[in-house]
Amino acid sequence: MPKNSKVTQREHSSEHVTESVADLLAHEEPVDYKRSILNVTGETWDKQKDGDEELDMENRPAWNSKLQYILAQIGYSVGLGNVWRFPYLCQKNGGGAYLVPYLVLLIIIGLPLFFLELAVGQRIRRGSIGVWNYICPRLGGIGYASCLVCFFVGLYYNVIIGWSIFYFFKSFQYPLPWSECPIVTNGSVAVVETECERSSATTYFWYRETLDISNSISESGGLNWKMTLCLLVAWSLVGLAMIKGIQSSGKVMYFSSLFPYVVLVCFLVRGLLLRGAVDGIMHMFTPKLDKMLDPQVWREAATQVFFALGLGFGGVIAFSSYNKQDNNCHFDATLVSFINFFTSVLATLVVFAVLGFKANIMNEKCVVENAEKILGYLNTNVLSHDLIPPHVNFSHLTAKDYNEMYRVIMTVKEGHFKELGLDACLLEDELNKSVQGTGLAFIAFTEAMTHFPASPFWSVMFFLMLINLGLGSMIGTMSGITTPIIDTFKVRKEVFTVGCCIFAFLVGLIFVQRSGNYFVTMFDDYSATLPLTVVVILENIAVAWIYGTKKFMQELTEMLGFRPYQFYYYTWKYVSPICMAVLMTASIIQLGVSPPGYSAWIREEAAEKFLFYPTWAMAILTSLIILASLPLPLVFILRQFHLVSDGSNTLSVTYKKGRMMKDISNLEDNDETRFILSKVPSETPSPMPTHRSYLGPGSNSPMEMSSAPNGRYGSGYLLASTPESEL
Repeated sequence: MPKNSKVTQREHSSEHVTESVADLLAHEEPVDYKRSILNVTGETWDKQKDGDEELDMENRPAWNSKLQYILAQIGYSVGLGNVWRFPYLCQKNGGGAYLVPYLVLLIIIGLPLFFLELAVGQRIRRGSIGVWNYICPRLGGIGYASCLVCFFVGLYYNVIIGWSIFYFFKSFQYPLPWSECPIVTNGSVAVVETECERSSATTYFWYRETLDISNSISESGGLNWKMTLCLLVAWSLVGLAMIKGIQSSGKVMYFSSLFPYVVLVCFLVRGLLLRGAVDGIMHMFTPKLDKMLDPQVWREAATQVFFALGLGFGGVIAFSSYNKQDNNCHFDATLVSFINFFTSVLATLVVFAVLGFKANIMNEKCVVENAEKILGYLNTNVLSHDLIPPHVNFSHLTAKDYNEMYRVIMTVKEGHFKELGLDACLLEDELNKSVQGTGLAFIAFTEAMTHFPASPFWSVMFFLMLINLGLGSMIGTMSGITTPIIDTFKVRKEVFTVGCCIFAFLVGLIFVQRSGNYFVTMFDDYSATLPLTVVVILENIAVAWIYGTKKFMQELTEMLGFRPYQFYYYTWKYVSPICMAVLMTASIIQLGVSPPGYSAWIREEAAEKFLFYPTWAMAILTSLIILASLPLPLVFILRQFHLVSDGSNTLSVTYKKGRMMKDISNLEDNDETRFILSKVPSETPSPMPTHRSYLGPGSNSPMEMSSAPNGRYGSGYLLASTPESEL
């Protein structure tokens, strides 16, 4: 008995004792039922293993500072999708009107589920496997499914970083190599490369110089050695950033998370000074309110919210598990969610300021080309000079003058107008050419940068930004694999990280063959969307309906020091599961309605063509979805029929003095007696407390405690009323 305990002090004092039973218990050393002589479960106590588990919990890595943790979460959630997916969806789905459904769904789906993942990771201090084994062992497959999805996403995501690395190194030259079409020698005649002439210089550089792409997914074409080396560099960067866990990756986050914002702000300032930038921004944010009634807009907004925050991957849980238990994760969830949203808006401003400039350049080019056609028709008397307004000056032809001339010719030559082959050259048409993904980053944006003054500098900055955005997301994605595996199977961090990167590089060679871009498209479209939606629905159900929303809210109150808003109670229990179920149904319908296919680059036509996946590719596609979802039913069946351990006993638990009794500090007076001895207040024992021994889980003692688990890991403990010895 500790010398300074209240019980010991009372034995040497004649003063009247008034402290409560709960107060007494809070100062006693907790007894481990496995070590107790009243251990009736037959379990043996492994002193070495128990000590190792306690040491593991005590020595769990932690973030050096709150700032480092916030930057890690921002770096993970803010990725390439914010730069090249959100602006496209905004333009496609009603401009400024799209922000309304996105913000609504961010609040009712994104924020609550993001908060939920942060909270369970911080509370249980384990990766995704350990967290869901604890909350609901039968749904422990959630953690394994998350790891598989992270692996699939990491495979192709790092290929995109490899492409950015290639463009980054190619940017250190003037003029930029994609600014002009290459000249080929045909005998004694020098001509422009046909494929480039029929498309554009940036398109040619992307498809031919960078990817050297084949005509279809069925034509492998062998490895592209340039992209293979870039992929090796990309995996080396990820491995170096991850090898020491958060000790190394946390330091990387200071640069990889902050640098993209520096670049975006610089691009915004530069973009706003470009001619035509305002046209792009006005086009972008002009609301088309009728789009808000389109269910497809809401589905795409929900999907973007879902992936923008990285829900279901396990990276959010992994990062949060290295926090202190009293960290205010509610503040973190709100801060990161809205920083993510404002980053998307900032990126959209940058993209459309630059694309507005590009649209003006392309529109002027169109005017010049068509004016030359009109001059030719005037010189050959196909068109009369009377059709040209007197104020039009062909040497300084403006877009407004051309449009006026175009309308006159179209009206007079109505019957033969198509034969003239004249284009309208409307700025609106250029701005409506929506591009996303690689088409935006590696074609449209690179083409715009060729017209910038000091274009190599801006190109270096842009692709360095993409590398950092991708690296931040890759660190979070890889943490979704390494943290739960290391926590669960106790493998060496360095060895597993290096082995994982080497294995991923070897498997990723499929993406750097000449047909690799088509596999990137396949994995991006099908490997994550449906499995992750199912994973997040089950996460929500596991916490809200199986573990219990009230119980979870109570634990959050104890952990945070304040009770979260009732808003979260209703969103976790009702709103989010329903919305996610609707999203999953819509995704399945979309898969059924839209036949799986991809856009292939046909070299002979110098154009894209939509092709359907062949049978073997459909088999791979289906296998990806099934494999990513397989752990969910498999683990449920194995644990339902007790074919494997439920995993709940493998978690390390450390109870410190006074820790286990923390949960009873708020009990009412009458509840204290029920907590100690019985459910009936009248059965109160004598004031002299008896010796307490823990009888291990599974006992049928009538004096069993409430079914709510004690401590962090919910191990059931029983209290014996029959004393073995007096205090």
